Amino acid sequence: MSDAAIFQRRFEALAANVEDFIRGKPEVVRLALVCLLAEGHLLIEDVPGVAKTSLAKAIARSIAGAEVKRIQFTPDLLPSDVTGVQVYDQGRSRFEFRQGPVFTHILLGDEINRASPKTQSALLEVMAEGQVTVDGRPIPVPYPFLCIATQNPVEHQGTYALPEAQLDRFMMRISIGYPENLADEVSILSYGVTRRRPDELKSVMELDDLRLMIRAVREQRVADDLREYVARLVRATRVHPDVELGVSPRGGISMITAAQAYALSAGRPYVTADDVKAVAVPVLNHRLLLTPEARIQQRTAEAILTEVLATAPVPAGR
Repeated sequence: MSDAAIFQRRFEALAANVEDFIRGKPEVVRLALVCLLAEGHLLIEDVPGVAKTSLAKAIARSIAGAEVKRIQFTPDLLPSDVTGVQVYDQGRSRFEFRQGPVFTHILLGDEINRASPKTQSALLEVMAEGQVTVDGRPIPVPYPFLCIATQNPVEHQGTYALPEAQLDRFMMRISIGYPENLADEVSILSYGVTRRRPDELKSVMELDDLRLMIRAVREQRVADDLREYVARLVRATRVHPDVELGVSPRGGISMITAAQAYALSAGRPYVTADDVKAVAVPVLNHRLLLTPEARIQQRTAEAILTEVLATAPVPAGR
């Protein structure tokens, strides 16, 4: 069996386990897993009560050996509550660093936009570099470090808009939405009546397996014409008349990396333009800043990205 086929088999087992709890949302589950296997951080934005936190917990519970910690973001949360704090030890007459919840493999940041911008920014360094700096000394967090954050739409009460710098650290922003058919709704209600929880899911993968899959994504082949295709897409967002601030080079890198994971999840050892298109909107939709005129006209980043994808020339044979 080829390496790509082994990757696909493990991916499907992981996806099936998560979908056993998150009913009727296979594409949402797939995108979430693609993001994590590409070593990206995931932002789930949606209205309350649609299983944002349950999706994060189901993914974390499916990986045996992975340490999982959760932060419930609130307005009074301090940066030291996230990264850790220096505490004076009288017996040893010295300060010691007590690690915060970011020292874990999978961090669940619940309702991240309910905390103040100062606290939100405490995650910037660890999300970008996998370390926390204490008194000028860098302390690495466990590898891999994956952040799954949830947030409510910004028009809801008690929320703070995430700074653009922090939004750019998330590889993907996705939403779950309401159940699409009656059968899924009934199934969800049944889980609620029986008090079934994502913590009850069985693990289907070891932490070392996750590390191997992440390494396989890193080694996935991307042809030169595909890199040029992604560069053209990124540059097209910067000159679009409805966009004030286009996609950064980090966004282009994220799109290629996500496409690598998406291709492997389908059992292919190479990336195609269709892989890029499949991840383009969730990877780029939170990186565009629209002009005031576009916002007045109620244009969306998703609609603009769809236009860019439709007009950009696809590499031959892709």
